[in-house]
Amino acid sequence: MKNLGIILIIVGALLLILCALVPAMGDLADQNWYTWGNFFLIIVGLITHIVVNKKLETA
Repeated sequence: MKNLGIILIIVGALLLILCALVPAMGDLADQNWYTWGNFFLIIVGLITHIVVNKKLETA
């Protein structure tokens, strides 16, 4: 549970990196839903990381 935010951030970043490096996935970089989805995943991961760690510190 403590690492859930970090895992979400890493998954979002890896999907963006794969999209840039793998030629077969190059078409996905041009689609807004893919880019916004990964952006949303990274932001949710960041917020989750902050909230979970704040709750663990107070508990």
